[in-house]
Amino acid sequence: MDDAVIKKPIVIPDDWPGYSLELFSYPEHYHEDIDSVYIPHGVIMNRVERLARYVMDDFGDSIVVLCVLKGGYKFCVDLVEFIKVLGRNSNKYLETRVEFIRLKSYLVGDLYCFNDQSTEELQIIGSRDLSFLRGKSVLIVEAIVDTGKTMKALLKHVETFEPKMVKVAGLLVKRVPNMAEDLTDYVGFEIPNHFVVGYALDYNEYFRDLNVSRPL
Repeated sequence: MDDAVIKKPIVIPDDWPGYSLELFSYPEHYHEDIDSVYIPHGVIMNRVERLARYVMDDFGDSIVVLCVLKGGYKFCVDLVEFIKVLGRNSNKYLETRVEFIRLKSYLVGDLYCFNDQSTEELQIIGSRDLSFLRGKSVLIVEAIVDTGKTMKALLKHVETFEPKMVKVAGLLVKRVPNMAEDLTDYVGFEIPNHFVVGYALDYNEYFRDLNVSRPL
């Protein structure tokens, strides 16, 4: 079977309303704030495990994971844990080193917003000196990708350190004009251009503790 076909994301249609909140347990103080459970946690975990299998198949014996904070931390933790579990249960073990970075162009409140100049103005907070990537196999882990302006800038920056290879894992890719699906090697879900929260995705630092949901 063709590799590109195998790695197609789960596509959520534009008219998908999500699941009724009555079907799930969730913090009561969010009752007035969220509309539906967009992707149940169990579905996310199963999909992340599948992405971990793809990573295991594509990489050699070691990998450097660059986790983009803050939204990517939960996805990264689960992905790396699945990679370790799969390694323990097979004859292939992928040695994994995790580094954390944050990306910033300009700040509005507590939300990082990326303008049209973000490809020129990318600022990395955290591992600023990425020289340790030279000759290494690198996996960039991001929670959500839309137009890909920021990811293009990050990839360009990472390539200056001459890694052996670079791939990108994105839990969510939004269907927007000029969407960046071609930038993302491992995609969990392709979703409409809706605002979603949960699974470490936030709105002003709220909702990170939810499963992936749609706010009202």
